[in-house]
Amino acid sequence: MAWAEKVYKVRDGKQTKQFTWKVNYKKPDGTKGTASGFPTKKTAEDWGNAQEAAIRAGRWVDPSLMQRTFGSWAREWMQGQAPRGTTTTRRWDRLEADIFPEWENVPMAQITWYDAESWANSLTIDDVSVTHALSLMSSILNGAVDAKHLLVNPLAGRRRRRTAAAKEALQAKEEAKENQYAPPEVVLQLARRAGPLDGMHILTVAFTGLRWGESIGLHRDNTLLTRSEHYDGAQFECPVLRVVEEVAEYQSRKPDGTKGPLVVALEPVKTKESKRRIDVPPFLADLLRQHMEQTSTPQLFMTRSGVFWRRGNFGRQVMKPVSGGKKPAAAVRGHAKKEGWEPIMPGLTMRAMRHTHDTYQAQIGVKPILEFEQAGHKYPGIKGRYQHPTPQMRRERLEGLQEIYERAMRALGWTEIWPAKPTTTQDPPK
Repeated sequence: MAWAEKVYKVRDGKQTKQFTWKVNYKKPDGTKGTASGFPTKKTAEDWGNAQEAAIRAGRWVDPSLMQRTFGSWAREWMQGQAPRGTTTTRRWDRLEADIFPEWENVPMAQITWYDAESWANSLTIDDVSVTHALSLMSSILNGAVDAKHLLVNPLAGRRRRRTAAAKEALQAKEEAKENQYAPPEVVLQLARRAGPLDGMHILTVAFTGLRWGESIGLHRDNTLLTRSEHYDGAQFECPVLRVVEEVAEYQSRKPDGTKGPLVVALEPVKTKESKRRIDVPPFLADLLRQHMEQTSTPQLFMTRSGVFWRRGNFGRQVMKPVSGGKKPAAAVRGHAKKEGWEPIMPGLTMRAMRHTHDTYQAQIGVKPILEFEQAGHKYPGIKGRYQHPTPQMRRERLEGLQEIYERAMRALGWTEIWPAKPTTTQDPPK
């Protein structure tokens, strides 16, 4: 049973007649635990008895651990995690940029949902990043509960109520997504303007739905393999792209969060659904064969110097001028005159090309189970377990994509995407 004793206040080095109460109780390891500052003997003993009751029930948390700062525990928690490099980098960036400035020195026991929600709604970053910040905080506090540093996670299961400004920003972002799809004629025009090397990259993503890291990590040994399945008493066959790895780009971090060198390297795809074979329509298979004959790099879509593209560089040097237009430049000493061109569809990105492919699949009525498989997504619910793509579904998808391409070529009056003598040239990206 807990017991209490007086603690006299000291002023100018001398004990006064004023006092508070300190409680003593037995901790799980048999040592003495104490807490002070109680106004009466009874409140002190009641608190100590409550601690011993919690210890007997197996639900006790050391009060001293509850006063540990969020930043101290977050760093320990991060060292115990082992996610992919990009995930680690995103977490450290979110902690250092947004979470630590507010919460690093706050005892975990003092964190409340009210304060966390108010802080989140005051951030000026985009809405998705705000949600990620709260989610990361909640995961860290869940770890504190598991480690018996907290009784409960005050953020668990809570849903943020957005302010009017946050709702308006979210709506504006949704409206901006309207430009994340390109009609097939636009895709072909982009491919022609970019030239056979980078244009083939754009075209492939638009008609296969490869993610950015998957596309630049696509190895020639995984290109145009053959899918073979029983169908109508014979074999259904089609060329495929085998997706097993991707190029990750991130700022490496040491276990304590210290920044290391920039990493741009191959690593396995993140989920089992991402590891897949994408069926390739006939026109694209023919173009990829020509591309493989004309290039020698191990990955199909590398820079002209044979290294992996960085996402930002490709966007600035290829996608932005190709889709948004380019101003002409007069000849100056050491530089020849450069021709300009009009915009095609400003604002398009390689992410928009992936959106474009998914939109094409919806347009031609690809069955959901196949649509999800080809995009590298998990089909939700019980149907994802019981339904499977069939050769007939695959054939219909390939025929639909082929028709989209052929219709666009007819609309443009083209017989080939890249004429022997291009009508428009692009300066090679650095």
